[in-house]
Amino acid sequence: MASTNQLCLVLVIFLSVFSLSSLLTSAIIPKANVSLSIPSSQLVENLCNGKAIQNRRFCLKALSTPEVIVAMDTAQLGTLIMKLGATNAKATLNVYNEIIKKPGSPQALKALNCCVEVYKYAILSFEMVSSKLVEDPQTANYDVAVIGLEIANCEKELINAKVQAARLLAGNRFMKYYVQMGYEITSSLELENPNEY
Repeated sequence: MASTNQLCLVLVIFLSVFSLSSLLTSAIIPKANVSLSIPSSQLVENLCNGKAIQNRRFCLKALSTPEVIVAMDTAQLGTLIMKLGATNAKATLNVYNEIIKKPGSPQALKALNCCVEVYKYAILSFEMVSSKLVEDPQTANYDVAVIGLEIANCEKELINAKVQAARLLAGNRFMKYYVQMGYEITSSLELENPNEY
């Protein structure tokens, strides 16, 4: 029979893993420097080792949720990535909306409003791409790439207006990582069925 201390330790470990996994699915931008709480699947490993992925650690961390780990194929993984991208875009949009309320220069307000529109577009695009993954991965791939270009435009506007907010810069950086994951997964879907598209 297990001792009380051993049972408590098992319970603490279980609750820690459970709480970490629920945090990652609730639109909180993951910290890329935290160790993985759940081992990744081979599908996730392959994706995070892809050419388009510039931050493997972020990729593995963002895709360490139980829902992602049980993804059975590239299309399921792609759908989950698009949902994560949309959720993260919503969280970053909320940060932009919060910062817009604070007083600032007209240039800064213009840049922030530009970024708000970019993030609205990103949310809609990630949601739309999710529905196109299986039927038209080539178009989905293009749409994800356009999100990346729009995020770059947002960053340019912020730089030109001299807006320096660490939370915005982090949100943009993480959004680029989601775009890279989306681009990599849609490229993989294209390669899996080259004759169908």
